[in-house]
Amino acid sequence: MKKVGLLGLTLLLVFLTACSGGGSSPGPASAGADGGGAVKEETPDPFGKYEETITLTYGKSVDATDKSLPVGDTPETNQYTRYVKDMLNIDTKVSWQAASGPNYDQKVNLSISSNDLPDALVVNDMQLRQMVKAGQLADLTDIYDRYASPSMKSFIEKTGGIAAQSVTFDGKMYAIPSVQVHADGVHQLWIRKDWLDKLGLEPPRTIDDLEKVAEAFVTQDPDGNGKDDTIGISGPESGGLLYAHFLASTNNLYGLDPVFGAFRAYPGFWIEGEDGDPVYGSILPETKEALGKLRDWYAKGLIDREIGVRKDAHEPVKSGQSGIFFAPWWMGYGPLPDAIKNDPDANWQAYLLPLDSEGQFNARMGTSSTQFVVVRKDYEHPEAVVKMLNLLIRDEAKFDISVGIGYYPLRVPQSAPDESEYSAKALQEVLAGTKTPEDFNDPGYKLLAADLQNVKKVKKEPYDNMDIQYWEPQADLGVWSRQYSLLVGASTLLEDYNKVYSLLYSQTKTMESRWTNLKKLEDETFLKIIVGAAPLEEFDTFVDNWKKQGGDKITVEVKEYIQQ
Repeated sequence: MKKVGLLGLTLLLVFLTACSGGGSSPGPASAGADGGGAVKEETPDPFGKYEETITLTYGKSVDATDKSLPVGDTPETNQYTRYVKDMLNIDTKVSWQAASGPNYDQKVNLSISSNDLPDALVVNDMQLRQMVKAGQLADLTDIYDRYASPSMKSFIEKTGGIAAQSVTFDGKMYAIPSVQVHADGVHQLWIRKDWLDKLGLEPPRTIDDLEKVAEAFVTQDPDGNGKDDTIGISGPESGGLLYAHFLASTNNLYGLDPVFGAFRAYPGFWIEGEDGDPVYGSILPETKEALGKLRDWYAKGLIDREIGVRKDAHEPVKSGQSGIFFAPWWMGYGPLPDAIKNDPDANWQAYLLPLDSEGQFNARMGTSSTQFVVVRKDYEHPEAVVKMLNLLIRDEAKFDISVGIGYYPLRVPQSAPDESEYSAKALQEVLAGTKTPEDFNDPGYKLLAADLQNVKKVKKEPYDNMDIQYWEPQADLGVWSRQYSLLVGASTLLEDYNKVYSLLYSQTKTMESRWTNLKKLEDETFLKIIVGAAPLEEFDTFVDNWKKQGGDKITVEVKEYIQQ
């Protein structure tokens, strides 16, 4: 056989690649024959519409308290699913639906154990690993490379490899990761400033201040209805989290994270101990101290009496019964639209409070990827999922977001990691007149152009005062949700604060069999301590049991992991 020159070898490789299609699953392509009869495939269009309708089935998480769907629309058929059909010719079908949170997780777990999967699902880290181990998932390595839009790739790359690593096993990519803004892990204090003003109080800077304000909210009738019915501090509902943890590190609604932070306690996180080795924050003395304070507050009636058992933690905020809760920056999307519908004077403001004894706010930070879109092995069109996410990234600003964005099929957050802070600063500068919208043209911030265009639809002068009376929510409630979240919630994140990261955000080997029971032990013990069903000394028993039941072994594994 004659030697093949460099040019000939290059042409041969091009020929073979064209014939094989790069080893990818079928997708839109146009082919033609060259002089030698080779078939050439064009670069796939990340937004290419299928010539014939394809069907994609998926499991759906539904917020039972969300009443935003117009009459006639359903979780399966709404503005988002119709848009996907119009733009991509993908007919999305809900195989099953479950309430968001524990119910949805249980349904996913059942689908995994029975190997009865829809075409695609949104799963958590633990579920992703189980599905990879069981061989249930499509390899998306080549699909992602060929079909992911430049924006999606940019967001994932901006995490410094963290997002990609979270979905890569044995060199193969088995999911599309969420890319959440850093701010989604920061749980700040949201408080009724109109109640503070009525009672002549200031935002609570310390733990002692917080106790005094909560007591005033409970005892001094801040809503003026003459009834003893107000709640000082809201807490998580049944199945909710007392605090975010390393496997669910962001978007914790109504958890008590900042209270623990004020004691420099980081339960649920793996942190560096005094000896430099990793230690689980839930077993440290600082956590016990924080639990003792929460127990004292509950006994005094300062915390919601239904903490941990309330069916819907949103309800007291919406109805105007609660004065304080802890949550991320985006509460303009959360309970606040209903809260101001019920009471237009409900002036919810956000602060990085309370501070620790040295005047510092300690925030536990989440990992960039906590949710993952997976595709069933052997599904004919795995690229469809990537296209749907591309479409959402590109066109999210076009939607009426007063209808919950969670109704978009298989939606997971995908943004530039610093989007909320960057957008808040840009809005402040444009409102102040120091910059113009034209000064901001970075396509990496997908919603910013619309934000700058729309902000004055809902924000009244003076532009530097964020109290509710200087807003017009009803001018466009969807726009208000976004702008209020940024200018009231995200603007606090421009301040200096201590960012605490977990040393680990995934599972070790022993966790796969032990962690569910260990976490149940932790959650039940801590809630019992807070509500007075167990003495504070039960914490010490918990620590002993946690270590004996696998905690010590897991700690060794965590140390080995971070030393790799």
